Amino acid sequence: MRWQSWLMLAAVVPCCAIATLRYAMAVWTGATQTALVISLTLALLVFLARAATPFAAVTGGVITAVLTLAPLPKSGLSSWHHSALPPLLALFLLTFSATRFGRGKKQRLGVAEDKRGRNAAQVAANLGVAGLGAAFAFSHPLPHPLSGAWFAVIVTAALAEATADTVASELGEVLGGQPLLVTTRRQVAPGTDGAISLAGTLTGTGGAVLVVLVAAFTLQLGLGAAVCAALGAIGGLFVDSLLGATAERRGWLNNDAVNFLSTFAAAVIAVNFFAIIH
Repeated sequence: MRWQSWLMLAAVVPCCAIATLRYAMAVWTGATQTALVISLTLALLVFLARAATPFAAVTGGVITAVLTLAPLPKSGLSSWHHSALPPLLALFLLTFSATRFGRGKKQRLGVAEDKRGRNAAQVAANLGVAGLGAAFAFSHPLPHPLSGAWFAVIVTAALAEATADTVASELGEVLGGQPLLVTTRRQVAPGTDGAISLAGTLTGTGGAVLVVLVAAFTLQLGLGAAVCAALGAIGGLFVDSLLGATAERRGWLNNDAVNFLSTFAAAVIAVNFFAIIH
């Protein structure tokens, strides 16, 4: 099933890199230079912190650049702190902390993350939909006054769902007790695909809400847009569990594909709610 991970990488990384390069060549300003320097610095720090492999750090750097430069509300030519970078940083801090929390118990359970950190496919699986949403905001602006807000909702929902999924998994394994399979509600071992726990669900939802709040402040999303993004993220979290309990357990999808599709589902749910209120 490794081909699914490579296919996802092939779709995400070139698209984000091309969008970033085209923008940088067209708009080479101090803000552009700052965004690129921040992206390179974060990629290096992630690698030095052993949170990602070298290729994964580069992948994350490319996605960070496109998220920082994307023409979302209050972003683009203004400054990095009015872009999708702050919610991305919130995602990283929350997921990094959750991954490190209770590492001893996770090692005893056999569910601890690789000491080398996440690989490139895992980074693309979690951040790819947000990166693609930002890339499409460059090349496919919608003929509507709210076009930037549409893409902001997509990006925010995808980032929030990725946060919720990781936080729920990592903290649920330590705090959640005996998890239940989402489809049968039978007790299963921690780390089982599609398993959920009350603690994991609550902490994951809390992580998603925090990321949405950061995005609402930096991108100045309205209340309706923020609520739509949050609902999309929570919906995507349950899609992740459902896919894990069905398609992943049957060997149809690998974990990277499940994570990518879950963030995509979050974006779709969020933008549909946003369409209803507008």
